[in-house]
Amino acid sequence: MRVVSSMLAAMTAACVAFGLASSARAQQPLRVGFIPVMGAAQIFVAEGEGWIKQAGLTLNASTFESGPNMIQALQSGTLDVYVAGLAPLLVARSKGIDVRIVAATVVEEMGFATSAAFSPLIEGKDPAGAFKAFREKNGRPVKLATQPIGSGPNTALQHWLWEVVKADKADLQIVEMGIDATQRAIATNAVEGGSVREPALAIIRKQNPAIKLIATGKDMFPNFPGVVVAVMGPFADKNPKAVDGLVRSVIRATALLKEHPEKAVKHVGTAFGNGLVPDDILLEALKSPQTQFTSDPRRIEDSTKKLQDYQVKIGALQKAESLEGLFAFDIYNRAAAN
Repeated sequence: MRVVSSMLAAMTAACVAFGLASSARAQQPLRVGFIPVMGAAQIFVAEGEGWIKQAGLTLNASTFESGPNMIQALQSGTLDVYVAGLAPLLVARSKGIDVRIVAATVVEEMGFATSAAFSPLIEGKDPAGAFKAFREKNGRPVKLATQPIGSGPNTALQHWLWEVVKADKADLQIVEMGIDATQRAIATNAVEGGSVREPALAIIRKQNPAIKLIATGKDMFPNFPGVVVAVMGPFADKNPKAVDGLVRSVIRATALLKEHPEKAVKHVGTAFGNGLVPDDILLEALKSPQTQFTSDPRRIEDSTKKLQDYQVKIGALQKAESLEGLFAFDIYNRAAAN
């Protein structure tokens, strides 16, 4: 458990070094906020390969426990770039925050895993029936850990439970916590299951093979829009070349991750665990079906509409807003062409 619980601390240390990179051509460092999941890998691969520097940029990166936590930083003006789940951006826009998606990084990254103690009770069975049987036997609902309301993991989990599995809400208790705490809770049997993404899934299953992945991202919410790269509107307007350079670097990193993941391991390893996570586990996480890298934001345009509608249904949003201006397709198209 030492590896999982130390991931955020190690990544924070990595971020310090990450922000110290310099370039004679560089402008003011981009203030980047990210969450410690594989969907943020492009940023670290681009930095490790030197593409960020080639674009005349330096990055000052900060780790956050969830996308919703990052919204406050966006609102206060302390971040230029957001690398986390799309779902919280819908909440941000409902609050009048001008933030624009310039690239996607991954789709269908969410998974539902169960603790070693609960896995035998649900694996291969009807999940709704397993939840009900547990409550009747133990006199309490099944506890499932996920990130705060409005986040991608929370939204995908609720969609799977209520729309796909058709579970009885009386049988379940959703416990909101950060990414690192969720991983620890699943690994230590503190909860019966919860939301999990790579590389945490590969790490905790390596530590305890009895932990099972019960539902994939495709099972939970097909083509679910995962982590994206978004920039604050005022920053994008004032620094178009910097944003173009960042997006070009993300596109190159996506290609490397998809075609030669073994070459990306060293860069990902520096970020995820600062060398504490073995390369074989990181490579497994990069090749996982839970890690479907992409960079074209057009792939998630339709599913974003479905995501917003469902967030309204579960109360994460008061109403569906127009998505006009959320996707900066012109920036992505220009970067892809170059």
